[in-house]
Amino acid sequence: MLSKNQIKFVNSLRQKKYREEHNLFIAEGAKIVPELLASGIKVKQVFATSAFLRQHQLDAAIERFEIKEAELERISTLMTPNEALALCEIPAYELDANALKDNLTLVLDEIKDPGNMGTIIRIADWFGIGNIVCSPTSVDVFNPKVVQATMGSIARIKIHFLELAAFIEEQKKVNAVPVFGALLEGESIYSKQLPSKGLIVIGNESKGISEELQQLITDRISIPSFSHFSQSGGEAESLNAAIATAIICSEFRRGQ
Repeated sequence: MLSKNQIKFVNSLRQKKYREEHNLFIAEGAKIVPELLASGIKVKQVFATSAFLRQHQLDAAIERFEIKEAELERISTLMTPNEALALCEIPAYELDANALKDNLTLVLDEIKDPGNMGTIIRIADWFGIGNIVCSPTSVDVFNPKVVQATMGSIARIKIHFLELAAFIEEQKKVNAVPVFGALLEGESIYSKQLPSKGLIVIGNESKGISEELQQLITDRISIPSFSHFSQSGGEAESLNAAIATAIICSEFRRGQ
């Protein structure tokens, strides 16, 4: 049975200040928890049903607590709790500038929505992009909603929070990488020859890429609208940030 202190502690990790204080984040579900157990992420505690614990072998160093579904509901962040909840150590990644020069890297400028952030991390995983660099004002990637939206990809993608202007300037100087920015007035991504390396800057959901970063972009790209083919006569204003990221990454990987 869970104690009141355990319930209070787990629930406190929904807030960023307590995640930072204890260097822990919450991961939930019968899909995500096993992925984290098999990854390089350090899992400290697992709260799970007897069925989950029978099906999965846990390392001896991991504290495990067999609980009933009703108890899981008391610590879960989900509308429908799902078999297991893990407390994991927040990883600290060093950014290897040399590793970036021959690869694609996503650069996220103030992505605020947890669902978008989690989906973008999942997209990066799908398209083999190992590093994401976020502005300090982006949503915390270890927010439970973000972790859930990654569907386990949080275990495989290295995420860094840096001052983006300084980072981009350094990459341009040291590695001479092209900097692609997703902008409405950019060249159509469908007609542009795209390389297998460079920085891809994705802007804020409502404001787009900041003026400061726009000055550092070497290649302005866009996803053209085909709304004029619509029978309704209307025109979509913009694409969701995560959807735009998926389309852009797909085009960069085309033919590779």
